[in-house]
Amino acid sequence: MDWWWRQQLEDEGLAVLIHEQHRVVARAQLSAAGVSDVEVRRRLRSRRRQTMHPGVYVTHTGPVGYDEQLVAALLYAGPEAAWSHYTAAEQFGLIRPDDRRPVYVTIPWRRRVRARPNVVITRDAHWEERLAAVRPPRSRPVEAVLEIVGISRSLDAAAAVVAEACQSGRVRPDQILAALVGRRLRYGAALRPILADVAQGTHSLLELRYLRDVERAHGLPSGQRQRAVDDEFTDVAYVLYELVVELDGRFHFAPDQRWRDLDRDNRAALRSETTLRYGWLDVTSRPCAAAVQVLQVMRRKAPTLSAHPCSRPSCPVR
Repeated sequence: MDWWWRQQLEDEGLAVLIHEQHRVVARAQLSAAGVSDVEVRRRLRSRRRQTMHPGVYVTHTGPVGYDEQLVAALLYAGPEAAWSHYTAAEQFGLIRPDDRRPVYVTIPWRRRVRARPNVVITRDAHWEERLAAVRPPRSRPVEAVLEIVGISRSLDAAAAVVAEACQSGRVRPDQILAALVGRRLRYGAALRPILADVAQGTHSLLELRYLRDVERAHGLPSGQRQRAVDDEFTDVAYVLYELVVELDGRFHFAPDQRWRDLDRDNRAALRSETTLRYGWLDVTSRPCAAAVQVLQVMRRKAPTLSAHPCSRPSCPVR
């Protein structure tokens, strides 16, 4: 397989290629453009370039940013390399970028590349089947999600990535389910019911945990996910019980966000709806207490509404 950049080099020239690569260039590209090794060494000695990896340079002497690291890792790994895992997912907008992560690159199983700092290189016998039809090469969106799932340290971590990727709108739960068929993957079986919940509108790990550990574990009525009201979406709405549950895993110190939360609560009150808000610790450490509160509000409308304790020995739900 030839280098992915060769046609662009022939069509547009070296200067355009280097510009689009955030001023990163490989020795192979310089050689293909007719630049001699003597000239490369001269520019390195004159400190007009920095070496990022063996045979990969950046054409300035300032700080090296995340975009440069991405390109440099791909060029270093060779002509059959592709961004994968978190890096591919970031490039497709499936997950939020995080420049603290290493760059993930996949190469064919038959090749070996020496490890480099801040670069994770994996080998895959089926790498070519998983590539998107774009340049620079990278895993297809659904494959990037499953690659992350395969290295996740917990089911929660895997579910969080799946939920975030689906919320981006660039990959669907049914696509992930289809890709799981016939594939042996860590957490694959456990993800199938979670993907069904995501397809019904559950958008985050916190919402998944609320659904599992608060609502279902205590036999509460099923809420409506992502109900559209007043050009906004409520996380969980129990319409028959005039109750809204909002879930937020972040602490909002920003005044504008707090104002939006209060404004949304006020508008819910004008609709005669009670709003209960829960954060990460409420749902993960005190799910029974949250269930008790939700049940108390529901029983204002339905005093005989039944529920049951979860598997925790001291669960107070009755």
